[in-house]
Amino acid sequence: MGKLIRIVGSICFLISLAACQTMPLSEQNTIHPDHQWNSTKPEKYLFNITDTNSLYKVVFVIRHHNAYHYKNIWVELTHTSAGEKPKTENFNLNLADDQKGWLGTGMDDIYDQRIPLTIKPIKLKLGINAFTIKHTMREDPLQNILSTGIRIEKAAL
Repeated sequence: MGKLIRIVGSICFLISLAACQTMPLSEQNTIHPDHQWNSTKPEKYLFNITDTNSLYKVVFVIRHHNAYHYKNIWVELTHTSAGEKPKTENFNLNLADDQKGWLGTGMDDIYDQRIPLTIKPIKLKLGINAFTIKHTMREDPLQNILSTGIRIEKAAL
């Protein structure tokens, strides 16, 4: 009987852990085959939102070489939804620091990072939500960038 209680307790614990995690809704990426991200070609991603009761996190996704020249990246994000004016925000995102080096996960000389763009989860409108992103760095095209994208996650309540 004690073994059964431990098993049931373990299962409940694992379920509660899974319930606390954010659940990905969708991630869309653009691969830069020449490892250069050109700011004159903004990337546009469309997400179909069907659940307006949920809150969402907007996350910037980047994969870069160790040879990337900077510790940060400046990006401009424009969000458009049906019946709304486009909203544009600029972000200075840290990719590395002096103590740890690159902040993302890496293998060999390639690093992946997922950086939240929203401090608090936000509501998204029903239907198609468009996110357009481009870099605003002085170096253009930006070298050593393998891919970039946007990830929309449902936030845990």
